[in-house]
Amino acid sequence: MTSSPAPDGVGRKKRSVKPDNSPLPGQAISARPMAGDAIYERILTSIMEHRLTPGTKLVEEKLASIFGVNRTRVREVLARLSHEGLLTTIPNRGAFVASPTPDEARAIFAARRILEPALLRHLCEHTSPAHIAQLRAHVAQEAEARERGDRRAIIRLSGEFHIRIADLVENPVMSKMMRELASLTCLIIVLYDSPTVPACTHDEHGAIIDAIAQGQTENAVAAMIGHLHHIEQVLDMSTPPGEEENLEEMLGMD
Repeated sequence: MTSSPAPDGVGRKKRSVKPDNSPLPGQAISARPMAGDAIYERILTSIMEHRLTPGTKLVEEKLASIFGVNRTRVREVLARLSHEGLLTTIPNRGAFVASPTPDEARAIFAARRILEPALLRHLCEHTSPAHIAQLRAHVAQEAEARERGDRRAIIRLSGEFHIRIADLVENPVMSKMMRELASLTCLIIVLYDSPTVPACTHDEHGAIIDAIAQGQTENAVAAMIGHLHHIEQVLDMSTPPGEEENLEEMLGMD
């Protein structure tokens, strides 16, 4: 004899239903708080993609709401970015995306012309086919971004090319230095970029890779120094006025 199904709620063990934490339409993020490193990477990427422009004010309360975290976590991230020179903290006013002066910009390029040749010399001595493949794959991504006309991706990938070289050297201290210098350079480019001249071209990156692949250390170094000189020379060292923009949009949270 087959028993008929019990009515709803009678003779059945209730199944626990996990709450749905997926974001609602229009929500910036999910209900799960973001880790400090994830917030740091989001802000850093927004700087490298020129979403967050120099002079933009980063309000702790606003960021805490955007990322779904408390202000203490936001404060820790802002302190880290400030320590790296990417933010300027003004007492009683708050934290702002840094606006490097022309003298500071020149000092950053000078530092890169010291650091990056050293990285290249080490890489040329210890390079492998896998290293060359990784660098060529990265330049291919740059080319694809250019074909799409995706300016933000072009800027980010151009800066990340230099970081990738540092990472291949497998020295965490130098990788950190290169990451900070590349991020500061992105701020400099958005401040001083000439609108008619691209500041970073993928063909120059390709020439650097060719020299590394052929074991031509000094050619690789010369190509890198020439590349950095080219970026600096096309910049117009006059600070444009800042613009008021939507913080959620600049952080890619919309």
